[in-house]
Amino acid sequence: MPGCKPRCLAHISAPFQPIAMDMSSQTSQNLISNFRVFASALILGQAPSGGLEGFHDFYASTYFLIGISLTSRDKIISLFRACPDQYISGQDISGSLNISRAAVWKQVKALRELGFEIEAKHSQGYRLVAAPDLLLAAEIENDLNCQLIGQSVFSFAETDSTNIQARRLAEEGALEGTVVVADRQSAGRGRLGRRWESPVGVNLYSSIILRPKIPIQQAPQLTFLSAVAVAETLNEACHLSAKVKWPNDILVNGAKISGLLNEMNAETEQIHFVILGIGVNLNMIENQFPEELTYPATSAFLETGKPVDRLNFLRTFLRCLDTYYSEFLQEGFAPIRRRWEKLCDMMNMQVEVDQGARSLCGTVVGLDVEGALRLQLNNGKIEKILAGDVRPVKKNNEL
Repeated sequence: MPGCKPRCLAHISAPFQPIAMDMSSQTSQNLISNFRVFASALILGQAPSGGLEGFHDFYASTYFLIGISLTSRDKIISLFRACPDQYISGQDISGSLNISRAAVWKQVKALRELGFEIEAKHSQGYRLVAAPDLLLAAEIENDLNCQLIGQSVFSFAETDSTNIQARRLAEEGALEGTVVVADRQSAGRGRLGRRWESPVGVNLYSSIILRPKIPIQQAPQLTFLSAVAVAETLNEACHLSAKVKWPNDILVNGAKISGLLNEMNAETEQIHFVILGIGVNLNMIENQFPEELTYPATSAFLETGKPVDRLNFLRTFLRCLDTYYSEFLQEGFAPIRRRWEKLCDMMNMQVEVDQGARSLCGTVVGLDVEGALRLQLNNGKIEKILAGDVRPVKKNNEL
């Protein structure tokens, strides 16, 4: 029969039975990650050496239940992605997922309700024609090819905050590189506890768990790493000229398009985990911004007039972050600092720093090794800025 015949998972899932597992343990999290990698490879027809026998032996020794990570919906999406523009028979899907034909139809119907355009043809099966702009775990993970970032992805239609969910997962032992995304946040937060507007289905709201083996005082460097990754992704994927603003904002034409909120769990000499919280305004329109803003804001759509494919943007960002994080672990902060300074249009500019109790004026001359802003005062002294709002000094002819 014409079409794509995916590697059948029914033969390898049958011998295993559900068991109770402590999902908060590191061992369980490692098994989940290994399962995702192995199962994805099988679905895509790229089984590691040893093939099905190797898979069977591995899980026979760990008593792990196939399917605990990937839902039937995820598996069907992966099958479609593995066979682009080809029909897959209902029988082949049924056999691969070890579910009934009626269950296949139910999952296809659910995918259509989510916005997937799936064509059904008598005697040939189903074919994926188009996918909606949804951030689903299976879509994000498919062929991502990252070393550390994206080993595990959790996708929510709505949550309070991706940072809150990431922290919970990290405390339960989630792997480094775990990604949390949401279509909407009900309690998104920015720096200094400010509310981050998070309308549904238009932007990127994401958090990534890192477990770097670095001294605690170097943890702030990760903010600049993620800022560089976001700015460069905006420039590559959206053809913008994004700039970074100390300490954690990304601007386009002077308006804020992205903000970062990084949080850390650590003891005196050890980092347990760092959460990189990332919000990027991609497809927001003017009436979706709050009326009162402390800083001008924009979106990629407002800047270009073109809608942004959020899935493509996220995947591009994760790959960029993965590259720079691996570089950071190997070479330290210096390469990231150079990139950040190159992207900062306030370099060598007169600025005012509002620190609440006092205000300073000076010229931005770069970052120090710990991420503090180096400000050259009028008397020539270099002041290290650890906190404060930085704004360009307006010229006399500017209103």
